[in-house]
Amino acid sequence: MPYTGSCHCGAVTFTVAADAPTEAMSCNCSHCRRKGFLLTFVPANQFTLDSGADKLTDYQFYKHRITHQFCDTCGTQAFAQGTGPDGSPTRAVNLRCVPDIDLDALKINKMDGASF
Repeated sequence: MPYTGSCHCGAVTFTVAADAPTEAMSCNCSHCRRKGFLLTFVPANQFTLDSGADKLTDYQFYKHRITHQFCDTCGTQAFAQGTGPDGSPTRAVNLRCVPDIDLDALKINKMDGASF
């Protein structure tokens, strides 16, 4: 069953055509740690940006492999764009921006991004 999410002000909305995840990644890199992300990764063809493309601002750092996009009104980063290990387009969805997901029920997998 698809799930939906948004930035804080609601200008940027998206739908993921997949079941809601039961696990999330928590990364300790300088970016993710500061923002408190809980991420899941989905193939780009399962992700639809429903509204707010004109409200998105890009940010890249380190190796510039991930395009972090955030709402230029409220500053929330609901998702990012990149490529998976196999080179296929992927989206990193910030599960904190998906109100129907019980964050306390997720199995959290820790990623040592600070060591990259």
